[in-house]
Amino acid sequence: MHIPSFKQQRRDRPIESPAMKDLTQGHEGRLIIKFALPLVVGNMLQQTYNIVDSIIVGRVLGKEAIAAVGASFPVIYTLIAFTIGIGSGASVVVSQYFGAREYEKVKRATSTIFIFLFFASIIVTLVSILFSRQIFEMLNIESHVSPLAIKYFNIYMSGMVAFFGFNGISSVLRGMGDSMTPLWFMLIATVSNILLDLLFVLVFNWGIEGVAWATVIAHVIPFILGAIYLTRRHQFISFHPRKMCFDRSLFKQSMRIGLPTGFQQTFVAFGMTALLRIVTNFDTSVLAAYTIAGRIDSLAGMPALNLSSALSSFVGQNLGAGRIDRIKKGFWASLYMSWGISLLVMTVVFIWGEHLIAAFNRDPMVIKYGTDYLHIISSFYIIYSSMFITHGVLRGAGDTIVPMFVSLISLWIVRIPLALYLSPIMGVDGIWWSIPIGWTIGYVLTQLYYLSGRWKRKAITRKQQPNVIQE
Repeated sequence: MHIPSFKQQRRDRPIESPAMKDLTQGHEGRLIIKFALPLVVGNMLQQTYNIVDSIIVGRVLGKEAIAAVGASFPVIYTLIAFTIGIGSGASVVVSQYFGAREYEKVKRATSTIFIFLFFASIIVTLVSILFSRQIFEMLNIESHVSPLAIKYFNIYMSGMVAFFGFNGISSVLRGMGDSMTPLWFMLIATVSNILLDLLFVLVFNWGIEGVAWATVIAHVIPFILGAIYLTRRHQFISFHPRKMCFDRSLFKQSMRIGLPTGFQQTFVAFGMTALLRIVTNFDTSVLAAYTIAGRIDSLAGMPALNLSSALSSFVGQNLGAGRIDRIKKGFWASLYMSWGISLLVMTVVFIWGEHLIAAFNRDPMVIKYGTDYLHIISSFYIIYSSMFITHGVLRGAGDTIVPMFVSLISLWIVRIPLALYLSPIMGVDGIWWSIPIGWTIGYVLTQLYYLSGRWKRKAITRKQQPNVIQE
């Protein structure tokens, strides 16, 4: 009888940590919902402080200020999307090695991604601030809005080290089945941001700069606390320079998975910027409505995104453990949950959409344009959620090429050309309709690829289990 070595026993021994979850055992639907709930709550908290920002800006500083924030967001997303996408590739690597019980590789992968994120954040910050004026000149923002946008943007981008660091911590922990710890740090960020918003804007009268500084500090606080906590308490993550190493082979694996996701996120970001450029052909009321409705729409779409993220970790661990039989069950459980949530959210938006917009700004035209946006977009929430759930399976398997091309097609071949074509004919509604039509094409393409089953061959590591039937 073969007796495993001490080294092999250590490698195969489960981690004793209540925060981490082994997603390869237990009821698939219950595991996914338990894992997703902290993600939903955490992202709802994040959206809460975004919404508080927007309400304070819209009600206290006016529609020009909220238009400036709205103009900044697509630019910010464009500049950070590529790096965040590569970071998500590392999360897939971590989840698959964690599912396969290869814990030393988990440790080296986490160290590698944090080193990458640190240097990437420095580059993004410098490029953003040096070229901010030229960037906003290209967007053709109205002259009374552009200076406010540049001020907000430059301050926001100064906090990229903390932003990337905190998101890196959260992504790695989720890859190891821990979605609760990031929730506590997000709670700290949310409370900090709301209190600082009130202090800087209402008490110190710092205007839009106060809103930006509140957001930066709200990223810095949980990042520092998270780094201290993980260095002292977590066996896989250390921010001590002597304990960190850069593993080229693991970085190459992360890049193989993360590069397509990075390009996909960049396509999405450029698509948002291109759509913003079309929106700026109309007046400030349209840009303000687009900003406000976009905040509400982001909140409405959050459950689908979080279920997709939870499903990615579930798929990664089960594929690494050779448990492909569980993936289909997890996929359908996630779909059913996302459909129910989408119907509920659509009902709320249809009934109270006008009141939601009015909570941010009471300008009648802003309310009209924003309500039209919500009514058109929310009709397609089921398709939107289905597309992201399917993407969750593909990303968890490490198959990120197809979602990249789907994003490229739905954005640049469908949405942007449609917005350009329909806006002169239908006005602002033409822009709004281009968004769900792009979702629909993207969902059809993604679902066809999922049904082909090719994504099952993309695992970077797999622990074979002969008692499980491989589909």
